[in-house]
Amino acid sequence: MNVKIRKWQLSDIDNLVRYANNKKISDNLADAFPFPYSKEFGLEFIERVSNEKPTKIFAITHENMAIGSIGIFPDQDIYRKNGAIAYWIAEPYWGKGIATSAIEQILRYGFEELELTRIYAKPFGTNIGSQRVLEKMGFALEATISKAVFKNNMYLDEKIYGKRKTTHNNV
Repeated sequence: MNVKIRKWQLSDIDNLVRYANNKKISDNLADAFPFPYSKEFGLEFIERVSNEKPTKIFAITHENMAIGSIGIFPDQDIYRKNGAIAYWIAEPYWGKGIATSAIEQILRYGFEELELTRIYAKPFGTNIGSQRVLEKMGFALEATISKAVFKNNMYLDEKIYGKRKTTHNNV
């Protein structure tokens, strides 16, 4: 499968809006990810993230067509060797191994380029598909925080999955 992560480009705008404008996707993400997803929001997003240094949010592409997004967000201060990931895949591409491939690439970037030693994700308790992908990628369930998320007028559990760089020392 030809899946790559790369910087977002203005030429991705049509696919971004087509695939991001999906309530099933926004239901599993923070409220900062809007529904409906407008072209104006997409253009502002691409402009902002394409100028980040270092890049934190990437397009997930299949045969060079943007079909999702994945980001890695390093923590600060004493947590600076940790980073959170978040991602979404266009619904027509669910269950095809694309998230697995994108996560594998973002792990390599986070551990090698950003020099993180722990990468974590916090899917909602209702997002079983994302939990399965993380487990398949070797993430361990570190915690379940009951009713920590308020989304769509409901309280949801937050799952915290983590994966550690296997070759680091304590110093």
